[in-house]
Amino acid sequence: MAFTRPHLKITIPNLLTVIRILLTPLFVIFLLREWFSFALLVFVLAGISDGLDGLIARYFNQRSSLGALLDPLADKLLLTAAFISLAVLKAIPGWLTVIVISRDVVILLGIAVFALTNISFEIKPSLISKWTTVAQLSTIGLTLLNPRFSGAFLMQHSLYWITAGLTILSGTHYMYRGLNILQNASGNDHKSTDRCE
Repeated sequence: MAFTRPHLKITIPNLLTVIRILLTPLFVIFLLREWFSFALLVFVLAGISDGLDGLIARYFNQRSSLGALLDPLADKLLLTAAFISLAVLKAIPGWLTVIVISRDVVILLGIAVFALTNISFEIKPSLISKWTTVAQLSTIGLTLLNPRFSGAFLMQHSLYWITAGLTILSGTHYMYRGLNILQNASGNDHKSTDRCE
């Protein structure tokens, strides 16, 4: 089944999502200048806009295909930029950033395979994926806060490992779902060929 072109509709939630995308370069600039307080402010504003656009979309029934594509893209841009920038600044471990980026690359490759083979699929985040996003956001937020109380170091490093574990688990789950979709699509193709014969 071929992909249909999404219906482009500019709504308030879509505008908020676009603003969130535009905040990402500003967030990176603040990080690279090591203005963590300003970066945290932008990060919080982006989070508020994320929750607000979802609330408006549901309450006023302003869901759209464009929003369904832009919203996860905006989240990924901000998270990817944050992990890469903080790894460059050595504020978080490089290995954690590699795990986070690798998962997203695997997901993008899977989507590309589906697009090239004209396999229809629904982009629906799983529960483990939502927990992964929460862990990743918490890691960035805690790093930007840079707490100095007793036990902060242990809490921060524990969060690194939790985030890494959830990210790997989420990536594995998406790979499993993707392989199932490919297998089912292949099975349907074989059935159609058998009927033609």
